[in-house]
Amino acid sequence: MQLDHLNVLAVFLTVAEERSFTKAARRLGVSRSALSHSVRGLEERLGVRLLARTTRSVAPTEAGAQLISRLRPALGEVESVLGQIVGLNDRPAGRLRLLVTPLSATMVLAPRLVQFARRYPDIVLDVTTTQEGRTELVAAGFDAGIHLGESIQRDMVAVRVSGDHRLAVVGSPSYFALHSKPSSPHELPSHRCINLRGGSAGPYRWEFEKDGVAVAVDVSGPLIVDDADLMIRAAIDGLGVTFSFEEYVEPQIASGALVRVLEDWCPPFAGYFLYYPSRRQQPAAMSALIETLRL
Repeated sequence: MQLDHLNVLAVFLTVAEERSFTKAARRLGVSRSALSHSVRGLEERLGVRLLARTTRSVAPTEAGAQLISRLRPALGEVESVLGQIVGLNDRPAGRLRLLVTPLSATMVLAPRLVQFARRYPDIVLDVTTTQEGRTELVAAGFDAGIHLGESIQRDMVAVRVSGDHRLAVVGSPSYFALHSKPSSPHELPSHRCINLRGGSAGPYRWEFEKDGVAVAVDVSGPLIVDDADLMIRAAIDGLGVTFSFEEYVEPQIASGALVRVLEDWCPPFAGYFLYYPSRRQQPAAMSALIETLRL
């Protein structure tokens, strides 16, 4: 139904309830002649008389009464739904669909979930994890995402939700007992490397930088996965060399389960950002998430 049809039906119902064009016009804040014109147009469109008019009163015809009996609950339901939707901008409630990387889910989202859920019990976070770096949020039906700043498209609003990160290249003591430690990224192709699959883009090229010189290395080895925990577990077991965020493998490095190499080739880089399409008419639920995750 077109919007003007809905407006005309609401006008008709108001006139019928007030039993007067004059009172209905006063209630709606429009002219009496405009209301009369709208109702007459509705009757002509339907081909049936809905209101019986005299100089002193207005009353529904049989057809009008039938329409009123169905129209009143229908319009009431529409008003209720509209009220709920408007309320989403005032009260933090509803469902937020998030697209996040597995590591950002662990490092950014997970530590704040309990705090968020307790503070905003009427919000449901519907979280999907992916390694894809450039999924179109709106087309895929997501409200927001969390990814590294370098992967976020420029037309998105981005809010920093983590500090800077550094990569750590690591292997087990047992692996390095059999293989010399690399002193340069150029030596990595001769090592057994455990790599991470970057979604549809395939395995990552390991990126390094030192003294302003950037190096990207294609590595090979016995295992390519899409799970950071499996990479680290395999490295601890001596399967090969792998990489992760510094803070993610810090406990294993501190315990001696993993040995770090190429540290001077791993400078800090911008961390994770919450990103979303627009600031206009932002729901209260989104504002609550931003304030919870903002660094």
